[in-house]
Amino acid sequence: MRQKDPALKAAVELLATGQVSAALESLQQHRRVKEIPDREERIRAIARSYVESPDKTLIVSPDNASRRELNIAVRQELKANGTLKSDDNTFRVLVQRQDMTGADRGWANHYEPGDVIRYSRGSKTLGIDGGSYRTVAAIHPAANLLGVDTASGEPVTYDPRRLTGVSVYREVPHEFSVGDRIQFTAPDRSLGVANRDLAVIESIAPDGRLAARLEDNRQLEFDPADHRHFDHGYAVTSHSAQGLTAERVLIHADTGVHPDLLNSRFGYVAVSRASHEATIFTNDAGKLGQQLGAEVSKTSALEIQHAPSMIQEIGMRF
Repeated sequence: MRQKDPALKAAVELLATGQVSAALESLQQHRRVKEIPDREERIRAIARSYVESPDKTLIVSPDNASRRELNIAVRQELKANGTLKSDDNTFRVLVQRQDMTGADRGWANHYEPGDVIRYSRGSKTLGIDGGSYRTVAAIHPAANLLGVDTASGEPVTYDPRRLTGVSVYREVPHEFSVGDRIQFTAPDRSLGVANRDLAVIESIAPDGRLAARLEDNRQLEFDPADHRHFDHGYAVTSHSAQGLTAERVLIHADTGVHPDLLNSRFGYVAVSRASHEATIFTNDAGKLGQQLGAEVSKTSALEIQHAPSMIQEIGMRF
């Protein structure tokens, strides 16, 4: 088993109490902060580091764009060393539209034809069941009307302000191979998986059915045409990383992303996912401390207020 880095516990405790500079100094003293200005080179460096110990490693990144880049880079490295099979299978997964706020979902002009809507409540009047999915067929912004396909084949038109509690996705083709690590992006009672659960694909049948093994060693099989909420799980956002732990965590911290994504909350969540070792890869080590020290949300402030309970948890983990 990997030896615990003595800098890790100190860094997590310092981040929990908002002492970002001291936390980074502790990590730097143990060579756990690597500055690589070039983005492509930095992504490749993280991917190469990941494949050194893939079973015990998690990558955390602040934004979905870099998360996707990192997943692609890791898969390339795993294919190059033979860990991942070279033949890919394409499945159409559902990716949540992060650009739409709750208020946006009430206005037709924010939707696009092809968007997939999940209705948590549904409507008897429109013949839409709770938990069902419909695809946007047409938008009528002037009248604020949305046209969606239905199971009967007859499109239904309605004012989106009248149906709340919806989630909006895009259907995106992604490639998967035997050996790929995946993360479920929504809970699925029929499969017995929770949002953010990680698994490894063990086989892909000729008809496309996937067999996978969860981290708790449970096995499951599913048709990706019916269960479309999953993605590559090598790199995850800090939001998706909550509740996950790994012996080794590689943290992508590009100071060019929006401050709401790279702040004190990100720093604490990302570093505390590690049980033995955490390494930060950044484009600008000098600017990183200022960025991670920023408090930009009520959530971040509350986490600092609750630092004593955090430190108690840290003591139990380390």
